[in-house]
Amino acid sequence: MPSSQLPDSYSDSDLVAENTSDVDSNQEFSQPPRVSDQSGFSTQCVHSGEPHLKDSGAIPTPVYHAATYSFDKTDDLLRFVHGEDIREEYGRYGNPNERSVEAKIAAMEKTEQAVIFSSGMAAIVGVFMSKLSAGDEIIFFDQCYRRSRDFCVNHLSRFGVVTRQVPTGDYEAMEAAITDKTRMLVSESPTNPHLTVVDLEKFAAIGKANEVETLIDATLATPLNMNPAEYGVDYVLHSATKYLGGHNDLIAGVICGSNELLEPVRDLRGISGNINSPQNMYLLERGLKTFHLRVQRQNETGMKVAQFLETHPRVEHVYYPGLPNHPTHEIAAEQMRGFGGLITFTVKDADWRQTANVVDAARIPRIAPSLGGVESLIEQPLIMSYYKCTPEERLQYGIPDNMIRMSCGIEDADDLIADLDQALRS
Repeated sequence: MPSSQLPDSYSDSDLVAENTSDVDSNQEFSQPPRVSDQSGFSTQCVHSGEPHLKDSGAIPTPVYHAATYSFDKTDDLLRFVHGEDIREEYGRYGNPNERSVEAKIAAMEKTEQAVIFSSGMAAIVGVFMSKLSAGDEIIFFDQCYRRSRDFCVNHLSRFGVVTRQVPTGDYEAMEAAITDKTRMLVSESPTNPHLTVVDLEKFAAIGKANEVETLIDATLATPLNMNPAEYGVDYVLHSATKYLGGHNDLIAGVICGSNELLEPVRDLRGISGNINSPQNMYLLERGLKTFHLRVQRQNETGMKVAQFLETHPRVEHVYYPGLPNHPTHEIAAEQMRGFGGLITFTVKDADWRQTANVVDAARIPRIAPSLGGVESLIEQPLIMSYYKCTPEERLQYGIPDNMIRMSCGIEDADDLIADLDQALRS
């Protein structure tokens, strides 16, 4: 039948009713997704968590700038209160943009649920505050993001929560530190900036054997390269500011896990208001659609740059789990599908100023904190993150004066290598 002709049984009112029902904004996010759990990773990055047909037929999720949401009738409100209608009520509990992104990241991490926060730190603080009480204890592997450590040691302690640290990768020490008050085991994998990879199977097994919950900050791994939940880890944390967003233009955090474990986390988020903005969620969803392509490129570039640095005469040591000489390479090779774009290295026979000169001589990467974006970034941890620490503290944390951390973006690997070569020879 030519497209200009319509069946005799259709009236104009039928067409209007059919079209408007398809894009009913109240029912939009209750539509079942059209991609399955068996779909390829790129397909999930693009389509998971989103209804196939959206408000007004838009392809990207519209940005919902709304503080509060109305109901047509009391019966509609009652359906929402009883959990029969999936929609929003008040902005402090989230918004449709958050809901779409949460479902997408949960699919990527192979967990039942994800909860978005205003930042990565807000996410980990949200978990701790919803799960820990006075008298409880948590155990960290000691190679961890310094702000996570600071929060626990300097702030959770004020509420009677005890933080214990054990050497990273010492599973016997971690198990020995567990008491009847221990509630959570915490680690990054890979760690920042040493890129130590944790044996997730052992880590999760210790938690389960002692009935203690486990949390892995997998920001540096990304859901493409590793899924800790597959090994039995209870909570998977990401600073979505990094690889998930991927463009250095937003701040967000996410915690992934089961419906049961995340319900109190989501409830507390609704009370504390640690939500993100609709505009940020629009940017994050857009970043996730190209996530697979970006991180694949960063995996490839990271390996090439690490191999170059490993043979450079001015480089003393390279920290990159993809290199066979990395202490945890065997674990990384078993658990990870790629090794990411972050590389840490030390400059041979250099003091802090000579090391800073190498950073300054690099032309392509920007001197900046953070990682995982399309632009390469470079920094000297001594100055960028650990300047206020004493020399003894930096020694304890494994931060020498001659250390450089570089996050590879999506530039051509040959260009980054040539640039690093001239910077190291300058």
